[in-house]
Amino acid sequence: MYQTNNPIIKHKVGLLNLAEELNNVSKACKIMGVLSLPGIC
Repeated sequence: MYQTNNPIIKHKVGLLNLAEELNNVSKACKIMGVLSLPGIC
């Protein structure tokens, strides 16, 4: 699990944690309402 105190990347870290939990990056992006993050979704 990843953690950060930096508010700028906190949302992306949350996305990565969810993706890890679901074992599915695409599904995590849809759940969090992320349309596109270069290199992630």
